[in-house]
Amino acid sequence: MSTARFDELIHPSTRLTLVATLAAADWAEFAFLKDRLGLSDSALSKQLATLEEAGYVSTERRLEGSRRKVRARLTAAGRAAFDGHIAALRDIVAGATAPGEPGV
Repeated sequence: MSTARFDELIHPSTRLTLVATLAAADWAEFAFLKDRLGLSDSALSKQLATLEEAGYVSTERRLEGSRRKVRARLTAAGRAAFDGHIAALRDIVAGATAPGEPGV
């Protein structure tokens, strides 16, 4: 079980969706991620570069026929950060109470 830790780096919705998508796969192709997130090539490249600089994602470039393909995956550090962030979000939601309920 991961320690709950809110992670500002992966919290923005685009990065959280990207990391969640990668968490569900071993590797994900750039084209798949681009379609899934509805991003341009440059916007997805920037998000992947940010996550890669943090050590959360690794990318691999390879030739497939005459085309260059890029794929990405979460690193162990990225998976721990994602799991910790989800645990922190669950803690925040679990602590919420409606006005008038005990504890407010």
